Amino acid sequence: MAKFYIKTNRTFTLIRKRAWIITILVAIGGLWYPKLGLLVIPIILALTVLAFFRGRQWCGNFCPHGSLFDFVALPLSLNKKIPSILKSKVVLVLVISWFGYSMTNKILRTLPTLGTDSFLDKLGFVFVTTYLMVLIVGGFLSIFISPRTWCQFCPMGTLQILSYKLGKLLGVARVTDKKITIAAKEECHNCGKCSRVCPMQLTPYKEFSDKNQFDHEKCIKCSTCVVNCPAKILSLNTEKKAFEIIKSTNIEGYDRRQKIRAIISKIANLKEDITEYTFDFEKPQTVDYKAGQFILIKVLDNPSLSRAYSISSYNRDGRSLSVTIKMMKDGYGTGIISDTFKVGDRVELDGPMGEELVVDKSVRKVLLVAGGIGITPFRSIVTELLQTQNNIEEIKLIYGVNKQNEFIFDEEFKGMEYEHEKFEYIKVVASDNTWDGKKGFVTNVIQEMNLDDYKVYICGPKPMIGPALKVLKQCNINEKNIFVESA
Repeated sequence: MAKFYIKTNRTFTLIRKRAWIITILVAIGGLWYPKLGLLVIPIILALTVLAFFRGRQWCGNFCPHGSLFDFVALPLSLNKKIPSILKSKVVLVLVISWFGYSMTNKILRTLPTLGTDSFLDKLGFVFVTTYLMVLIVGGFLSIFISPRTWCQFCPMGTLQILSYKLGKLLGVARVTDKKITIAAKEECHNCGKCSRVCPMQLTPYKEFSDKNQFDHEKCIKCSTCVVNCPAKILSLNTEKKAFEIIKSTNIEGYDRRQKIRAIISKIANLKEDITEYTFDFEKPQTVDYKAGQFILIKVLDNPSLSRAYSISSYNRDGRSLSVTIKMMKDGYGTGIISDTFKVGDRVELDGPMGEELVVDKSVRKVLLVAGGIGITPFRSIVTELLQTQNNIEEIKLIYGVNKQNEFIFDEEFKGMEYEHEKFEYIKVVASDNTWDGKKGFVTNVIQEMNLDDYKVYICGPKPMIGPALKVLKQCNINEKNIFVESA
């Protein structure tokens, strides 16, 4: 099964990619030219001042050691859970006490040489040896535990927290500080991705305040969670901006979200790596969900984790729903589901959620574009549009896969096309010499169409979505008429 903590890019700027060179320059080069250690003095001053206004932002964006851990060590790291003892106050106090004693003692030894030519060399060498020690110890921990293990008890990190506390006490940091901000708690998938990619192994999704901000003082403001959030609802902002975001965020499609206790009534293998799970509701016994929405399935209790899946069943009586899941080779959530879920098991669902793929039934023409497993929501969407009264006169579904044996729900869609004149089912295969139908990508089919008056709904992998949006733009489709959800 995949590991809980994920290796992902954390170095989004040139400074974060290259600042580690300063660590090597001081720690190694300083052994021959000790004055290089004096570079550490302005670094300490800079991080202390910045922390007064913005907490540990230095750690996540400018720190040379942080750059070394995130850029150089991460690819080699075992990336395991950091032991609780290394996060404890006991270790923190011990390290600070030792550092304070050691640094003070070394600096006092240099004072007798004050005014001589050797003073700057001796003072610089104090910082050189300190940097070298952090390089060795921090580097070892970063490889054999997790890249940011040292940062849990780093004296400079503690210095920043103390400066930050003063900034908050004086009311300055409240105005200037930028924290991880969630647009709306209702839209959180509870997937734990923010925690799985966090260099400090914090849990933002569990700890957002009533102001929708993550207040943990160990947060290094690196924005790794912002970049990796599947729901794209995180940002790094001030408290004032957070308030504006909350006011402007539309939670339509998420406002009826609820906890649902259900039982697995059926598990059907559709393909070797694709399985459909059907859940019968127990409490409440009925749930009103729309075609195009998704549901969260709880896969783990400690830590609490869920996975979001499009609802692939049509809501006939509100007593059950189905999801269709593609088992990913390195998928943490799908691995748990595949290995542990059995018929008769009770599970916790959360939802329904989402509005992006809920089709506007007042329009005349609808184009649905699916890639791979992104077909799942369109099964319920097409069924609903064909079985309920609405104003839609034309429904076109483009379904693209790599190989022809990857189509799912194929017979169902062909049957609906046969029975309903207004529905057209278009299949396209990218790379299969045995396929006699349309070849290429969904974009090739889109380019052949006249899409005047169409509203377009897209679901598929990111490599498909980008080109599809580009082609739709070339076709002069108004962005307001395009709705996207990533599979």
